[in-house]
Amino acid sequence: MTADRFAAGSTAVRRDIAHGRVWTAMPYTVLADDGAGLTMTARPGIASLAPSSWTTSQRAGDDAARKRGIADLAAGHWALDHWVWRDTVVLSSFAAGEPYSVHDGGDYRRLAERTSNPDVLRRLARGEYPFVWHAIAANAAAPTDLLVALSARRNTTWNENHLLQLIAVHPALTGEALDGFVELLAVRLREGGRPYAAVLQLAGRPEPTAERLHWLAHLPGASARLRRGVTRALVARPDR
Repeated sequence: MTADRFAAGSTAVRRDIAHGRVWTAMPYTVLADDGAGLTMTARPGIASLAPSSWTTSQRAGDDAARKRGIADLAAGHWALDHWVWRDTVVLSSFAAGEPYSVHDGGDYRRLAERTSNPDVLRRLARGEYPFVWHAIAANAAAPTDLLVALSARRNTTWNENHLLQLIAVHPALTGEALDGFVELLAVRLREGGRPYAAVLQLAGRPEPTAERLHWLAHLPGASARLRRGVTRALVARPDR
């Protein structure tokens, strides 16, 4: 965490440093900064600095020049050139205190675990990393609308069911959102997806009625073991 934060809408210049020298530099617009993570965007038309080997490769279509840039970076020898960003909108998220030149899914997962900013979580959820979805669903700051959106994401059966299990216990899943979640679990059961862990987590919550849970447990796709688990969970409810 850091006490120095960028205001939303302000400009922050990202500089990549290698061998003590600037390698790239580009201004970004700050979307959110909660001290644990910084989320920024850059749009086509922004003036920036980049290694001349890379700008040459882009202007001339010279892939050999692009590859030379890797050797130049390793050796610490390059020249900067002016470049205007084009074609795509960039969305970048950075965790406090971590190197940010090259991102992987682990960076986004750690940011999803640390941030308390719902807007940052919403932007992270747009990605296609299931383990980032899991981290968002386990974050107490995740808002109801985001949990509803995440519950519909599709991936492998294991990833889907783990995500549903995390959402099922989230305190922000209440009211109409919780009712809709029960209906979604019913669909997944009928599809043969076996979201049993999520159903059992719901059975331990006080809000769903016993009738509703027994209905889920007797749908096509439910198992005898799930029915026994729901019965045990209902008996163990503190509100019983």
